[in-house]
Amino acid sequence: MAVFRGFRAYRPSAERQADIPALPYDVMSSDEAREMVKGKPFSFLHIDKAEIDLPKEINQYDERVYLKAKENLLKLESEGELVQDGSPCFYIYKQVMNGRGQTGVVGCASIDDYLNNVIKKHEHTLAKKEQDRINHVNICDANTGPIFLTYRKDADINKLVSDWMYGHKPVYNFIADGVQQTVWVVDDNYTVVKLSALFNNCVPAMYIADGHHRCASAVKVGQMRREENPDYTGEEEFNYFLAVAFPDSDLEIMDYNRVVKDLNGYTPEQFLEKISDKFTAEKQEKRYKPTEKHTFGMLLGKQWYKLTAKPEFINESSPVDRLDVSILQDNLLAPVLGIENPKTDERIAFIGGIRGLEELERRVNSDMALAFAMYPTTVDDLMDIADAGLIMPPKSTWFEPKLLSGLFIHHLS
Repeated sequence: MAVFRGFRAYRPSAERQADIPALPYDVMSSDEAREMVKGKPFSFLHIDKAEIDLPKEINQYDERVYLKAKENLLKLESEGELVQDGSPCFYIYKQVMNGRGQTGVVGCASIDDYLNNVIKKHEHTLAKKEQDRINHVNICDANTGPIFLTYRKDADINKLVSDWMYGHKPVYNFIADGVQQTVWVVDDNYTVVKLSALFNNCVPAMYIADGHHRCASAVKVGQMRREENPDYTGEEEFNYFLAVAFPDSDLEIMDYNRVVKDLNGYTPEQFLEKISDKFTAEKQEKRYKPTEKHTFGMLLGKQWYKLTAKPEFINESSPVDRLDVSILQDNLLAPVLGIENPKTDERIAFIGGIRGLEELERRVNSDMALAFAMYPTTVDDLMDIADAGLIMPPKSTWFEPKLLSGLFIHHLS
């Protein structure tokens, strides 16, 4: 069963609630971050991407970047812009985007649960990206960005969270990047203990929805601290990492679409003939966004098509093979277009569904020959794959809204 416990967060003062939080470090480049912080001296990007406060030629992985991040974090804390709660709390974090809300519990998950696969994964991680966050967490002595977890919803947890929201005023309520951000502090010790017990008794597993690299890095820093402290008891903060746990019923995965640079030497007519063995293609009079699994919108030149995968080429018994991203990869992108490895092939690019079909049209009108609009992977798909110990294909999921960094900071000592 999952361990989830309260902690003494450092978090923005009421006056700085809208000034400090920022989008996660990995959704923008260093140059974009430099632009984003102009006129924003308190932005958490000064901590999450501290290279923006150093000469532009510095490598973003230079040790001086992490030392600057630590300096900036401690400055916000010492000057009272970030304040620490006096006792362990949980926090309720609600986001509303385009009328849809998701409400999660902010707390600390166990590195042992990660190591023992109670916290389940569906992605591989890259050593270079891991090392960056290991350095950041270790030198700052803090988890600064939460891991996005989900779990199969539990009625008792939902009720406790709803009752607390109904009976208490939020400490933060502001809009960032068009998303309403609202936070409640669960600071009653009885309720904190009860909520922790509910997770421990009613949630057999949690799943990483987003943040595999941050999670792996946080765990490795915890393991490093254990080696440095061989007499550790397991209660030290370095045995835990910052996370937001959402019930699966609250989450929505958006489509993660594909654009391809060329037709691999085929004419449009030859390409349509080549794919006809495994897909039916129907011309559409306007943009086509898939409304069910195993269908795809395809933009070829100026013409939209509805592609439908033929049933005999769908392996419904495999949670990975039956994903639409797998069906497209295995039956069209690889055998017809020659894109064997979408992670490294420069002929393919990926566009989050938040940008809409208009972005696919823009790319095909400029630098690409072909676009595919995908039906979104579901949260059930994600959990089924993680339960089976399998790995999702690259670029299978796009979550919105993004969790802000800087709302909650968890120190390791």
